Amino acid sequence: MENSLLVRPIGTVRASGDGFRIEVSPSFRPALMGLDAFGWVQILWWFSGCDDPASRATLQISRPYIRGPERLGVFSTRSPQRPNPLAVSCAQVLCVDSACGAVDLAYLDAADGTPVLDLKPYTPSLDRVERPGGPDWCAHWPGSVEASGAFDWSSEFAFESQS
Repeated sequence: MENSLLVRPIGTVRASGDGFRIEVSPSFRPALMGLDAFGWVQILWWFSGCDDPASRATLQISRPYIRGPERLGVFSTRSPQRPNPLAVSCAQVLCVDSACGAVDLAYLDAADGTPVLDLKPYTPSLDRVERPGGPDWCAHWPGSVEASGAFDWSSEFAFESQS
C-alpha cells in the first residue's frame, strides 16, 4: 500500500533589497492570529530549485564543509539536494500584518519566490537545546542564530566541489 501526502504551500518568500517577507495566501491569513506576540518563527519551506530527480536521488554529498569529512550523508547536512527538498529556518519576526498576510523577517536563507509550507512559533521550552553536541569539525560555529550573522560562513562551505 502506497502512502500519499498532500502538501500545499501556505505562502511565498519575498526577498529583495528591501528585506525578507513571507506573503501568506488569503485563505491562510486567519492562521497568523497571535504570531505577532512571538519574536522568532520557524519556517518550513520547499527547496523548489532542487526538486528534480537527480537532486532527490542524492543521498551523499562530497565535502560540503571545508573542515568536514570527505563525504557526508544528506541527513547530516543542510543540503538542498535530498529525497524530499524540505528546509527549515529560524528567523526573527519584525512585523506581522494579518490583514495583508505579510510576515516581515530580519533575514531568511530562502530565495525569492520560494514556497512556504508552514510557520511555527519558536518557543525555547520546545525548540532550544542547551547542549546540542556535534562533530569536532564544526565546534567553532556560532552558538546561536544571533551570532551567525557576523560569522564568515563563506569560509565554511565548499559549494563548488559538491557532487
